[in-house]
Amino acid sequence: MKQESHDNKSTGTSGLPPAGKRTLPLFSLGKIVATPSLLDHFIEHCTRPDSFIEQHVRGNWGDIPPEDIRENDFSVLNGFRVLSAYEVGGKRFWILTEADRSVTTLLFPEEY
Repeated sequence: MKQESHDNKSTGTSGLPPAGKRTLPLFSLGKIVATPSLLDHFIEHCTRPDSFIEQHVRGNWGDIPPEDIRENDFSVLNGFRVLSAYEVGGKRFWILTEADRSVTTLLFPEEY
């Protein structure tokens, strides 16, 4: 029975609106930090991180596979770590919010 409950939550069918209708923040971001190299990359490409952070907190997880989308939805509902992936200037970066919602970090995958 517990596995069935996990399956329902992991599909995003229980507790969260459909991805395209998420207009409010789904969780707290805590303190927002970024690695210096990613900040330099944003400056180099005249990009601000605000729009990506907004997408992340509203459950638009960016460029991740469907199974990771389901896992993120489950994580939001159950207080686990949440990861989004986006791209700027041809380079992929992550936004990672810790399970305790104390900090959200923007970084390149190789910096993890």
